Amino acid sequence: MSKKLILLTLGTILVAVLISAGATAGRTQTTARSFSVGLYDDGMTLGNPDKGFPILHNLRAQVVRITLWWGGSIGVAKTQPKNPTNPADPAYNWDAYDRAVQDAAKYKIKVLFSIVGTPAWANGGRAARYAPTRPVALQNFATAAAKRYSGTFEPTTDEPALPAVRLWLAWNEPNNPVFLSPQYRKVHGRWFPQSAYSYVRICNAIYKGVHGVQHAAAKVACGGTDPFGNNSPKSKRASISPLAFLRMMKKYGLRSSSFDAWAHHPYASRPTQSPTTKPKGKDTVILGNFGDLTKELTRLYGKKRIWITEYGYQTRPPDKTFGVAWKTQAKYLAQAYSIVRKNPRVDMMIWFLVKDESRLAGWQSGFFTAAGKRKPAYTAFRALKH
Repeated sequence: MSKKLILLTLGTILVAVLISAGATAGRTQTTARSFSVGLYDDGMTLGNPDKGFPILHNLRAQVVRITLWWGGSIGVAKTQPKNPTNPADPAYNWDAYDRAVQDAAKYKIKVLFSIVGTPAWANGGRAARYAPTRPVALQNFATAAAKRYSGTFEPTTDEPALPAVRLWLAWNEPNNPVFLSPQYRKVHGRWFPQSAYSYVRICNAIYKGVHGVQHAAAKVACGGTDPFGNNSPKSKRASISPLAFLRMMKKYGLRSSSFDAWAHHPYASRPTQSPTTKPKGKDTVILGNFGDLTKELTRLYGKKRIWITEYGYQTRPPDKTFGVAWKTQAKYLAQAYSIVRKNPRVDMMIWFLVKDESRLAGWQSGFFTAAGKRKPAYTAFRALKH
């Protein structure tokens, strides 16, 4: 939360005036920085909104990340629209997302929509993790979404305008084959990083679509990168490290003017050790490779804004392999947010999840177990400085 501006007393001579003006300008820049604490759990917000949003409110969340599926099983556009930039086209079904933005507005929580997943009609009949054949199809959808959630769109003549959504994220973990495939493909006998090439076009399409409607009122982040990657094109699970992916994005044409912020998911690779802000070996235990990624982002694109759009620690129980003790999760959570707040370029940090997934192969970083038992991290999150 911004502090009140402290006015400096102006001197009577020119030097004093200049010093005072400079100090005031610097203080204004510092206090203008806004840092938001958020949550991401589609199972609670899209799957169980009656229960999910009151919990978010009790946790004092300021922003909620919600996946806005373009295609896929719960996608907005299962069939191809005739007028793709018109949010009222009958091929579109926005019901779950209308409900989500209305519930969020009720509790004064900002929405961050992450546009993900290609409909089969837009990528040659393949799965949602494959990029669209024509980026303009994605741009048209982003345009329709930005219009619907512009703050002025009325679904019917009997209903009020839907609340505005001003925060947007282009895709999710594009350096991971689960979300964008293929990561590599062979071209003339050499491996080509297809995912980086495709993602430049995905990012550009979403940025153009959203800003073409909402202009400066909107903020669009690209990235949302997975913190790991093997950089091994021959691997069955080939993926690209976030630093290499960032460099490839620059190489294949992503310009600084094509995104407002860079998003990242700085999970640590060794969660059972004590957190530290200093490297131990090749990585850090808390916030993973966040420091290295920030340096590379600065080198390539200057001091761009940074969003942490997914972060968390799994607990033991139930995860005996990768989890930490319940009290340790709460401690790590508080330390991570404290570290991030000190970085003036970070605008938000979003925790994943609210409630553990029931399957052990899923994710167990929630504030509640799958059975509903509350963990100490609930209190730690609720106590975070806003």
